[in-house]
Amino acid sequence: MNAHPLDRVVQSALASSRQSHLAVRDGGSVRMASGYGVFVAVDDPAVTSDVQRLPVPEGKLVSVEALEQSVPQGFRIEREAVLLQMTLGTLKAGKTRPVHVKKLTDDDAAQMLALAALTEPGPFFEHAHRLGDFYGVKEEGRLLAMAGERMKPDGFTEVSGVCVHPDAQGRGLAAAVMRCVIEPILARGDIAFLHSYDHNTRAIALYEGLGFSVRAPMKMRTLVPI
Repeated sequence: MNAHPLDRVVQSALASSRQSHLAVRDGGSVRMASGYGVFVAVDDPAVTSDVQRLPVPEGKLVSVEALEQSVPQGFRIEREAVLLQMTLGTLKAGKTRPVHVKKLTDDDAAQMLALAALTEPGPFFEHAHRLGDFYGVKEEGRLLAMAGERMKPDGFTEVSGVCVHPDAQGRGLAAAVMRCVIEPILARGDIAFLHSYDHNTRAIALYEGLGFSVRAPMKMRTLVPI
């Protein structure tokens, strides 16, 4: 039986028609281009020797897999966590989103990077906002919330970079910006998906309220060179 494309989500995204240009490959290993992400995958989970030849200017690589794989030669595991991979085909009805949700541009890149650094929604680098459309809430020129697109295996689009400034928590901004991201994903015929730490019950409840359901647990590993 063929594996689901989201079981090996990094490999599927970097082989897809929309993101193959971001693939940096050496032999049987591949990573996302520097500045866009640190995600890595191998063609064969049992063969990881080529990973050590990939460039690692960020000082780390991150794998997200449903399948077990060995630790690449020349690396050690710095962190390991279980993610819940969730998918959505139909967006649940909800409150009208605030009128001040706007599509973000390169002009917002510095604020997006700063908000991600403050709230730590996951790996977010200087070109991450160019992986897809991002939407945000700004007040008096200050970015308070955002969400956007990241990995795009054929037929799927990941919702990522979901974060809200601590000063703006509890106002429904995360759901508002996520709806703006999800609607065009579904309109073009893709299935929306995302990842959440399995212990983040507050985030999981938010995602379930939008219509996401758990598809599979995934193992995330942060790898650093020895």
